[in-house]
Amino acid sequence: MSTIEATKPQKEVSPLLKLVLELGPLMVFFFANSRGEWLAGHFPTLSELGGPIFIATGLFMAATAIALIVSWMLTRTLPMMPLISGIVVLVFGALTLWLQNDTFIKMKPTIVNTLFGTILLGGLLFGKSLLGYVFHSAFKLDEDGWRKLTLRWGFFFLVLAVLNEVIWRSFSTDFWVAFKVWGTMPITILFTLAQMPLIMKHSLDQDNAK
Repeated sequence: MSTIEATKPQKEVSPLLKLVLELGPLMVFFFANSRGEWLAGHFPTLSELGGPIFIATGLFMAATAIALIVSWMLTRTLPMMPLISGIVVLVFGALTLWLQNDTFIKMKPTIVNTLFGTILLGGLLFGKSLLGYVFHSAFKLDEDGWRKLTLRWGFFFLVLAVLNEVIWRSFSTDFWVAFKVWGTMPITILFTLAQMPLIMKHSLDQDNAK
């Protein structure tokens, strides 16, 4: 019985639903920040959280928790990166609401991206291409391919961390929220697409086809 359960294939979530689960909390965060006063007027309980950014933080935390729960219910597993990000959201979001200081939620992307970048680059120092453990089911690359991809993503996460620090320290809260939703995601998508030549070059499936 245990052998059968151990070899049971992991349930897959449709790409559209996966996108909703990943982007949904961010969209909630953006909407709640831009319509914070309207939400407070229609739902007086939310006004107890504070201004728009605090209402957005509270709803962001709730949406993140719901997304993680739904993901778990559908697949019976939680990917490491969304799980870590979700934990940081809940911890820093709670600090934001408790201390009524939005600095904590603004630093969340910095903390998460620095953590991911440090883990990936640190793994390379010990000869481990950790990105391969995350995306092994999506791509089959040779060792050199995983090493190069891990290196690129490690530095990319650190760039995102620095960029977040520059944005929230130099611009308004509304601009930071908008950039978090409409800036970071397109940048990440473009970076991901830019890695396709590397993935194609080092794909083991391509080698087998030859």
